[in-house]
Amino acid sequence: MIQVKPLHKIGEDARGETHVFDMDRTGQFIVAHRKAGSLSGRHYHKGRSPYKNPETLIIMNGEATINWVNAKGTEKGSVKVYSPSFVYIDAWIWHEVVADTDMVLYELNSLADGNGDTFQLDELND
Repeated sequence: MIQVKPLHKIGEDARGETHVFDMDRTGQFIVAHRKAGSLSGRHYHKGRSPYKNPETLIIMNGEATINWVNAKGTEKGSVKVYSPSFVYIDAWIWHEVVADTDMVLYELNSLADGNGDTFQLDELND
């Protein structure tokens, strides 16, 4: 459904922390700055685009709550995410990202990846 995985910390000193990550995705990505209390997402993907199956975000700074509902079932939940963490959102999972603090997130896909693969719950039977 939703999986959260903290980025691997390789060091920390007086300057701050250093984290690393690997990925197999290339191309254009989205960097979003969100204000505390704002909502993002509020949709699901059917997995037509490979970069939306799963959709992968990195919460780089700040904290968020991700609320989710299985668009094909009855399961639902909520998960708190602390930066820096990966968030993996499976296809068919309606999701909203609530910015609990001001935050910065990377969406490891482009806007084009969502074209034709972004749906609202009322479109489920379309």
